[in-house]
Amino acid sequence: MQSSQSTLEIRSWLDNQRISLFQWRVLLLCFACVAVDGFDTACVGFIAPALSQEWHLSPSVLGALFGSGLIGLMVGALFFGPLADRIGRRATLIATVAFFGATSLVTAYAPNIELLVALRFVTGLGLGGAMPNAIALTSEYCPERKKSLLTTVMFCGFTLGSGLGGVAASQLLPTYGWRSVLILGGVLPLMLVPVMLAAMPESVRYLVLGNDDHRAKIATLLRKIAPLTVPDNTRFTLQEAPKSGSPVRQLFTREYRSGTLLLWVVFFMSLLVVYLLTNWLPTLIHRSGMPLVLASKVAVMYQIGGTIGALLIGRLMDKVSPTAVLATTYAFGGLFLIATGIATGALLATAVMGVGFCISGSQIGANAYVARYYPTASRVTGISWALGIGRLGSVVGALVGGALLSANITFPILFSIVAVPAVIASVAIFACGRKSQAIETKPAIA
Repeated sequence: MQSSQSTLEIRSWLDNQRISLFQWRVLLLCFACVAVDGFDTACVGFIAPALSQEWHLSPSVLGALFGSGLIGLMVGALFFGPLADRIGRRATLIATVAFFGATSLVTAYAPNIELLVALRFVTGLGLGGAMPNAIALTSEYCPERKKSLLTTVMFCGFTLGSGLGGVAASQLLPTYGWRSVLILGGVLPLMLVPVMLAAMPESVRYLVLGNDDHRAKIATLLRKIAPLTVPDNTRFTLQEAPKSGSPVRQLFTREYRSGTLLLWVVFFMSLLVVYLLTNWLPTLIHRSGMPLVLASKVAVMYQIGGTIGALLIGRLMDKVSPTAVLATTYAFGGLFLIATGIATGALLATAVMGVGFCISGSQIGANAYVARYYPTASRVTGISWALGIGRLGSVVGALVGGALLSANITFPILFSIVAVPAVIASVAIFACGRKSQAIETKPAIA
């Protein structure tokens, strides 16, 4: 009589284990990836004044430079997401980090603005492909009870990396010039690549969905998380939809079609507000009559609020309904934006911090949300395409900020207009949550 074959469901097993050093290592490596991503994404903004002075560039030319990077980020996200769902998160993440590191080094030696604009687009391709893979890999190694918090903690690496870009620029620009900042932006990711090759694992959930028999590799990875004693013929399963067609097509199946479109609305509106405020908030506050130095200090409260908000929102998303949390915080973000338009003094700083907490914090929470929404087979595609559509919102946000300034409308009306996308994001995420309740899953087996 043949012995029955045992099975082990991966998600339930992970949920029953304590978070191990191995899982913290995955999170730390992904944190490092998005940190160097954030550095390379933000550094061009810090070197822009030096570029403008050396090459006598107009604001419109600098706008083209910024825009080329954003378009590259969008295209990279749309391309590398489906690729990662086909060939794996590990290979795609390592390749994209190496790619934007190498292109940043090349960009440092651009002889003119035309080539610099083109190379920023190329660099953006790698930057756009790395972030979704880091989000997915972190999410797929986290237990459900901590998934949102740990994913938002990992994503805070992007904020840290962006801030370090400013610190590095302030130290390097006076002595070594703007090219040195881009060189550092190339060296850091290239130094990270060997570490990733040696220590970055493939997603164990992705391996379960693979066409090849990965049982031995899956068992080895699970033993790094916790003791595992199973027969050699154990079948590993994942209680969710198996692969079916292309990853992009899966976003538009009957189960996910409505949710996909609603999430695109959320990311478009959210990143519209985030980039509008990131680019224009100091100028907008200054236009209200506040000295520029003080306006810049008030604007910093937006970044502080965003970091605190990301951590607390991520924690709340693990405790109660993620949909309810994000719908509420986006709605409160709209209220804080309205308050920003009428507040003065200390109340203005408080309102701006509230905007950062609710809008920027919710955007980071939305990254964790979308990672939970899609199944493993199309997770990176879902994340990357949401971020790609969101990049369109970021471009619109940058343009809207300039248009609002040119319109010379009053401060309260201006911020009331900016509050509208936040309210739309709140409604869209709430509707997405209603749709996701009806999704049924089937087991995948390795």
